[in-house]
Amino acid sequence: MAILPILEYPDPRLHRIAAPVATVDESVKTLIGDLADTMYAAPGVGLAATQCDVHQRVIVIDVSDTRDQLLALVNPVILRADGEQLFEEGCLSVPGVYEEVKRAEHVLVEALDREGQRFTLEASGLLAVCIQHEMDHLMGKVFVEHLSPLKRNRAVQKLRKRRRERADA
Repeated sequence: MAILPILEYPDPRLHRIAAPVATVDESVKTLIGDLADTMYAAPGVGLAATQCDVHQRVIVIDVSDTRDQLLALVNPVILRADGEQLFEEGCLSVPGVYEEVKRAEHVLVEALDREGQRFTLEASGLLAVCIQHEMDHLMGKVFVEHLSPLKRNRAVQKLRKRRRERADA
């Protein structure tokens, strides 16, 4: 497997809408493995293919404390969303920025697994947030775009400052 480069906001490639996966073949299984390796190395709890400039509807998530419960979702669709929760989110494409975002508290999602088998999953709490966050990426949306213009502007300024500091180091 490989560690893939992660695009950083406001890279315009983060706004591309991901295409559905026609079939879960070896290339998709390799992509899932590469996304998982990249997510764990970052470290993060979720990663969408879009964030690695691969515009296919594939996401990986692992919210476990032990980091050994990888969930792969190919062509995910939210069938139902209800409730409301505020959750502090971060993003591997927006490093160092954490803000509260309003999301559904519970979701029912349908997707294909790593073997191409269709399944449904009920999720709440952090897992529900991660699913919604990563699915936003597949639709070309980054979590800071849920924020007010003022907060989004502050996030962009913080990113620019971090980039300057990295360049000077």
